[in-house]
Amino acid sequence: MDPQLLIRPLVRALHPYVPGEQPKIKGLIKLNTNENPYPPSPKVLAAVKSAVDERLRLYPNPTADALRARLAKFHRCRPENFIVGNGSDELLALATRAFVQPANGAKTSASKATVQFFTPSYSLYPVLADIHGALSRAVPLGKDFALPSPRDLKRGGQWDFAAALTFITTPNAPSGRGYSTGELEELCRAQKGVIVLDEAYVDFARENAFALALKFPHVIVARTFSKAYALCFQRIGYFAGHPALIGALQKIRDSYNVNGLGQVAALATLSDLPHYRSNFRRIIATRRRLTRELEKLGFNVLPSRANFIFARPPAFPAVVWLQKWREKRVLVRWFNSPATKDFLRITIGTDAEIDALLRAARQIMAA
Repeated sequence: MDPQLLIRPLVRALHPYVPGEQPKIKGLIKLNTNENPYPPSPKVLAAVKSAVDERLRLYPNPTADALRARLAKFHRCRPENFIVGNGSDELLALATRAFVQPANGAKTSASKATVQFFTPSYSLYPVLADIHGALSRAVPLGKDFALPSPRDLKRGGQWDFAAALTFITTPNAPSGRGYSTGELEELCRAQKGVIVLDEAYVDFARENAFALALKFPHVIVARTFSKAYALCFQRIGYFAGHPALIGALQKIRDSYNVNGLGQVAALATLSDLPHYRSNFRRIIATRRRLTRELEKLGFNVLPSRANFIFARPPAFPAVVWLQKWREKRVLVRWFNSPATKDFLRITIGTDAEIDALLRAARQIMAA
């Protein structure tokens, strides 16, 4: 028997999400996955280490109650406004399952089966739609990856204002472009289905749209402890929104979906925010320096509100720069699509890592 025939046709046809390269050899400078270059605070490390005891035999709190209470205090709302997930990726998948009908239902309208997003943005969104058997609607961003207004979207005719679920990455990835709360609110007002404002990088931006999750019953804000708070290894993310939407997500999440050490780490993080805010300022300063130095070399660097930059390199195609930097033991990210193929995404590393990237760039230009 061919084992492929035992797999659902939908699954056989899937193209999975492709993460950034994970180094298999030592000594590579990893500027391709937007990790924080600095470790968690000493208080967080101490809290996690102290929790490695007999508690490891026990299940963690199934709904992360202590963490949700702390998040409510931090954001000045109620614990019922939050669900915590195994990274925000799990919650994005839960939103697809909770709010979108599979497209094969005979009585399902196209809008009710649609997952909508701008492009380019997080490449996981279409994968989640495909896994669920939903329809994907990818709508191009404007010039220089600007967010189109509702008027522009109506004129273009591609946007579905009744789509069951809309993902908006803000600040945008991979471009790093920031969107104002006013722009986002205008779009939220026009939309009828659920909107998830994916704010994975918002701590490096000038403003955030968290208030929209409390203002509109159909808006959810997604946050993560991975990027700004250096907890990629622990996989902790959260959604904030109306208790009715959050309650629906709670119904379908896995039991004990958030590990106990992750909950401990996130709680300790929220108790040491001055440490992290200092890191944000440090990363933003390095971002400015990298932008300035690359522009001197002829790179076209787009304004960024994230912990990475998006740059069009000179002299060679972006994919050639990708390989030349790798030959010099520096990893950056390239996306092979018409809108992004001329650019490279470069994570903001430590000052020493950025110095190495710039040194390699000058050698490449001089060769």
